[in-house]
Amino acid sequence: MGSTALLTDHYELTMLQAALRTGAAHRRSVFELFPRSLPTGRRYGVVAGVGRMLDALEEFRFDDEVLGALDGVVDQPTLDFLSTYAFTGSVRGYPEGELYYPHSPLLTVEASFAEAVVLETLMLSIYNHDSAIASAASRMVQAAKGRPCIEMGSRRTHEEAAVASARAAWIAGFEATSNLMARHRFEIPSTGTSAHSFTLLHDTEEEAFRAQVDSLGPSTTLLVDTYDVTAAVALAVEVAGPELGAVRLDSGDLGVTAQRVREQLDSRGATRTKIVVTSDLDEFAIAGLAHAPVDAYGVGTNLVVGSGHPTCGFVYKLVARENHDGTMRSVAKKSASKTSVGGKKFAARRYDERGTAVAELVGIDHEPGPDDDPGTAERELLVDLVSEGRVVGREPIQAARDRHADAVATMPLAAQRLSDGPPAIETVFV
Repeated sequence: MGSTALLTDHYELTMLQAALRTGAAHRRSVFELFPRSLPTGRRYGVVAGVGRMLDALEEFRFDDEVLGALDGVVDQPTLDFLSTYAFTGSVRGYPEGELYYPHSPLLTVEASFAEAVVLETLMLSIYNHDSAIASAASRMVQAAKGRPCIEMGSRRTHEEAAVASARAAWIAGFEATSNLMARHRFEIPSTGTSAHSFTLLHDTEEEAFRAQVDSLGPSTTLLVDTYDVTAAVALAVEVAGPELGAVRLDSGDLGVTAQRVREQLDSRGATRTKIVVTSDLDEFAIAGLAHAPVDAYGVGTNLVVGSGHPTCGFVYKLVARENHDGTMRSVAKKSASKTSVGGKKFAARRYDERGTAVAELVGIDHEPGPDDDPGTAERELLVDLVSEGRVVGREPIQAARDRHADAVATMPLAAQRLSDGPPAIETVFV
């Protein structure tokens, strides 16, 4: 990865220039990344992008190439300052895979104004994208009720967004990806067999099936809806035998067709052959197939666009800054419909006696404790990610995946509903 310093907005550097001129740039400041609300219809969100953010932060530097690109954007004193820029502050936040709710303080960045303000766009772009994908993926996994979901959206988005999407989906419980770069970078299992073009390349469907089985073995997945599904299923079993791994359906009424294909496979002795369905699935389509004999779902377009919500609406706001006497002062935006709550935040999740989450506690300038909620269990949510400029919170992606599974297991049943409604648990300021 090269420098990430230009993955930002122009106004961050013009703010820096003006603040350097007055001296305010060096005031200790606290910025917070948080959601004011959940996207419409969502009962919870999933934190993703933490690992990618930490990697990007380590590469946030103003080398000669970057400084050259900023000629004419800011003045020379600002360029001089940037030439020695290094983030020396601290970052605390929700760990990757964790759930979030309205006003959850997902990141708290504490440093000088100069060091922290220029990180806004970088952090928001990563978190807004990855968390949107993970949130959609989690809903799809919940709707699948234990049946595996496969990420296959690479052809429907930007090439780098495809890799990030595969990573986010894996954290949220998807079983595999079609993207080989995601396999390479993050060791996510990959899968894939053939498209309609492979069948159309050959003179007959039988020739195509035999070529695939000869190459990949009878455990492969044969695509059976290029021409006639019934004829193709019969041919697939004839070519591969009853040990055929799976057939894939990519069009039509998937529920009805899957039922017919299941009956046909069973009648020919292919009782262990699985049925994989694709074709613009989302969580609602997956839920609609709950009673169909489907064994796995391949999800593409609707996953990589966040299933209707391609961003989480996260914001990055100054919530506290240093006074002239060295004390800290809470600050907050008060404009209509876009208000924020001032003060450095801490967060904990409250659980009932059964271990089910019942509330998100957000403390202002203090950590929530027993006095805020006597008699119930709490779990602190913020962890150290960066300390004195050094990344301390990096972890294997499997840890984020496991954390998400654990967090989902504590959700109230309302969190699994796909219908519109309020957040699954209440956010309480204490």
